[in-house]
Amino acid sequence: MPTTTSPTKSPIRHFVRGSLGTGVAVMARAAGSLIVNKLFATYAPAGGLTLLAQFQNLMAMLTTLPYDGVQVGLVKYLAPLRPGSPRYRAWLGAATVLNAAALLAGAAVLAARGLLGWGWGSLAVFMLGIALITGQAMLGSVLLAAGKLRAYIGLTVALAVLGTAATAATLLGGWPLRVVLLAYLVAQGLTLLPALGLATRAGLLRHLWPAAPVSRLALRRLSQFLLMAVSTLLFGKAVDYVLRDYLLATFGPARTDLWQAVAKLSDNYTMVFGAVMSSVFYPRLAALAGQPLAARRYLRGVLGLLAPVLAVGLGLIFVCRDWLLPLLFAPRLLGAREFLAPQLLGDWAKLLSWLFIFQLTARARTGPYVAVQAGSAAVFAALLVLLLPRLGLAGAVWAHAVRYGVLLLVCGIWHLRTKHEG
Repeated sequence: MPTTTSPTKSPIRHFVRGSLGTGVAVMARAAGSLIVNKLFATYAPAGGLTLLAQFQNLMAMLTTLPYDGVQVGLVKYLAPLRPGSPRYRAWLGAATVLNAAALLAGAAVLAARGLLGWGWGSLAVFMLGIALITGQAMLGSVLLAAGKLRAYIGLTVALAVLGTAATAATLLGGWPLRVVLLAYLVAQGLTLLPALGLATRAGLLRHLWPAAPVSRLALRRLSQFLLMAVSTLLFGKAVDYVLRDYLLATFGPARTDLWQAVAKLSDNYTMVFGAVMSSVFYPRLAALAGQPLAARRYLRGVLGLLAPVLAVGLGLIFVCRDWLLPLLFAPRLLGAREFLAPQLLGDWAKLLSWLFIFQLTARARTGPYVAVQAGSAAVFAALLVLLLPRLGLAGAVWAHAVRYGVLLLVCGIWHLRTKHEG
């Protein structure tokens, strides 16, 4: 692993070099997402784009605990360990148990609530796909913790290609939307097989025994990250799901598709940003968790780089909105431009606030992390209640902008007040 002194001396250089190294994976994911959105906007019935987003939101709800909880903690604790060592195996075993528990809990909720309104056969295929991509994500975290960035990038590219190809084949083949969505999910899950092969070949799964006892300490430490993921699920993914459901019922599928086009555009560059942060910024920040001053210098260096870069990039999207929206989606969705300005303002603040929240995650600060998520969701809910009746559908994007503007301000003040910590 690289030494921890490099980012202290040149945080921007380390971040830029790592970001360029993930460029292929990021572009593959972004291109795949754009193509899938375009296919649904063009070939699916009215409301199809919103249905895709709601399906992806449900996928995210069922994978938030493994992805944002177990896997994030796994990267932190595996990074300094030797693959195959007893402690390494203990963390990996605990992560497997917690992932399985999260999947079972998600399946129980889905069966009880019937969120998709599908039959048992379709629900079983859906949960199979969720289990497959969860396993792939855990193995991807193992590769990332070991510094196997090239293998991790290869997996990401494969996931994007398979998901996009399955969507195109079924949607253009005239299959029902339910089949299209399930094919999209299961095709991504099939990347579990190459993930298993890459992790095995890299020697990261040595000396593993299924019957080995599970470490209670590892379970307890990883459960801290699981609790943080629960807050993300309740105050983030679930709120988005309920909001989209309300907008569909209130404004209808065709009108909601306009709002959804802006939200999907946001999802694309947010996904790119999140991929870079998760594979470059967070592992380095986690490695510096025991050096608070170095971690703060690294955070400030990246923040100083990203604030103007994001402003310019989002500004270009706004300038190009009249041809970008029809190009990426469909001409009928050009009316979405009325929602773009507040969405971009909110996204600029959201992406920068993520840097501060990553710091809480890297240091396993469960209490502050949950408080931030809960407070942000409460502000958002209050803004929706206030703005939706007055502004209509535009109230959703203005609530988004104000929510993350407030969050960034609070994070900045908190960071300045704790500058002498450590």
